[in-house]
Amino acid sequence: MNEKVYRTINSTAIYSLVLGICILTTGLVSGVLLIISGSKLLKQKSKILL
Repeated sequence: MNEKVYRTINSTAIYSLVLGICILTTGLVSGVLLIISGSKLLKQKSKILL
């Protein structure tokens, strides 16, 4: 019985860790993309405000 509980908790911890890493990676990538697009907008500011 204890071994089944241990395996269940262990697999849940692994899934949570993988999900956390995926969310962190997605957040970092989206942040970088937003910074890049914002810098492109600032670079073209004079053409946009005509």
